[in-house]
Amino acid sequence: MLEAITASARADLRIADIRATTVTVPLEAPLLHSNGAHWGRFVRTIVEVETEGGLIGLGELGGGGESAAAAIAGLKQYLVGHDPFAFELLHFKICNPTSALYNNRTQLHAAIEFACLDIVGKALGVPVSDLLGGRVRDEVEFASYLFFRRPDEVTGAGEVRTTEQLIEHARDLKDRHGFRVHKLKGGVYPPDHELEAFRALAESEPGDRVRYDPNAALSVEEAIRFGRAIVDLDNDYLEDPTWGMNGMRRVRAAVPIPLATNTMVVNVEQLAANVRDPAVEIILLDTTFWGGIRPCLKAAAICEAFQLGIAVHSSGELGVQLATMLHLGAVLPNLALAADAHYHHLVDDIIVGGKLEYRDGRIAVPTGPGLGVELDRDRLAEYAELYQRLGGYQYDRDPGRPGWFAHSPNQVWADPGEPHARNGAVR
Repeated sequence: MLEAITASARADLRIADIRATTVTVPLEAPLLHSNGAHWGRFVRTIVEVETEGGLIGLGELGGGGESAAAAIAGLKQYLVGHDPFAFELLHFKICNPTSALYNNRTQLHAAIEFACLDIVGKALGVPVSDLLGGRVRDEVEFASYLFFRRPDEVTGAGEVRTTEQLIEHARDLKDRHGFRVHKLKGGVYPPDHELEAFRALAESEPGDRVRYDPNAALSVEEAIRFGRAIVDLDNDYLEDPTWGMNGMRRVRAAVPIPLATNTMVVNVEQLAANVRDPAVEIILLDTTFWGGIRPCLKAAAICEAFQLGIAVHSSGELGVQLATMLHLGAVLPNLALAADAHYHHLVDDIIVGGKLEYRDGRIAVPTGPGLGVELDRDRLAEYAELYQRLGGYQYDRDPGRPGWFAHSPNQVWADPGEPHARNGAVR
């Protein structure tokens, strides 16, 4: 097959065009985090890379709206005529390490890399996982990614603010999707409130494993206090409890729970620093933050050599990026922890067939050529129109706290005693 492509059709695989469509897809309810909120929807930009022979590869990147679409369009002059097989050259075209000091295109490169892998897989008639070394598993386990939530603007349902609401939400997700691992995104309410809720969550599901992630909102001292208070639980890890490699080293020295990060180690230089002077034990591999699937593979190999743990991280995905996470998870021999996904908070998707299904907390890795997912053009148009109508939103703003800006460490928390109105304002 490869010989045939090389002889007669390789030229047809050169990139001829690139297009970007920004969409917004509703969530079940607005999600709160330490920096602000997801305002009841995700804004994502879908990238289509078309070859001279008419093959289309799919990519995806987060947020940005018009600016993300314009940034992708601006790369056309770099990409027309590029051979999709030339992944290392692609990296240097888009992410040369010194020019990146002026133009950080890590997430743009990720979207293009996804699309090139999709093209190569389609050209060879094999799934992307076959291009990455072959599967060691056919499905990937996921954790129930739990957020404190405001009620949905239309239905008024979905609020998660109290301990009782959190437990009810976790049980609902477990009943619907079969999760056996539960991650709480914190850093929103006072640490004592979140500590009570997290402990109650863990104790409500005996036999399941838990993770807490305050997005580095805690001081070192508060992180140590929180960590010591959950030592007796069945913790997978404590994720980014505080900011900075030295801060994490202090927490690591004081708390006997593995630490994980998706913020402080997101490239090989930072990973090398962590190997030389350990701050965390588990590296969370995000196909967007690391700049693609292949950089994640390189990082996973380094972690395997140094006996560091890994997991697949989520940065808020639709079906195209979810497919990249599934193919990555399929080929990692040292993947021993469940992946994260925001996916179950979405009400729909832009791929043919709608949302991929969880079964027993797992999602099957697509088996079709390339990424194994295709765009549903009607859904893409519907959610592109919705984006045009609603516009973007600021990830680092919480509409329920208009005068508040995030600090690290944070000292001004949301009030868990104040129910929220549907529009996000405090009732």
